[in-house]
Amino acid sequence: MRNRFVVSALFGCLVWLAGLPVASAGDSVYGKVTEVRSADVVVLNYGTGEYVIRIIGIDVPKEGPVASQAKEFVAKMVLGKNARMRLGSRLENGEMVAQLFTDDPQLGIKDVGLELVRSGLAEQQKGADFQFGYKYGELSIAERQAKEAKRGMWATQQ
Repeated sequence: MRNRFVVSALFGCLVWLAGLPVASAGDSVYGKVTEVRSADVVVLNYGTGEYVIRIIGIDVPKEGPVASQAKEFVAKMVLGKNARMRLGSRLENGEMVAQLFTDDPQLGIKDVGLELVRSGLAEQQKGADFQFGYKYGELSIAERQAKEAKRGMWATQQ
């Protein structure tokens, strides 16, 4: 009798676990950004829970005027608004590393990380664009354009 109970309990747990949503690379989740912790970390509420999202492929200054400008830039784009994340990977601390896209009728659909780089408020992480989900060198092109136009962190660079 006891073995039957254990087997039934295990089977019930397996059925329950199979019903849980598991996010894997390339998955997309839609929700509302409820918090901007820094320019590269936001909280996305997807209705039944929240994900902490680290924007993939970018490095943002951690302090100073550019860090503040970058955080404000992200907040204006997504805070309190609908957004979509496209998962790249998941860190050991549970953070999702993902592309984050705006979903605003007035702003349109924009890649937040790419827009940060384009405006000179972040730079591309070391590595090839395709490692971060960009097939056509978008991050490299955006960084080169920001440098040439001397935007953001590149304004004082020679």
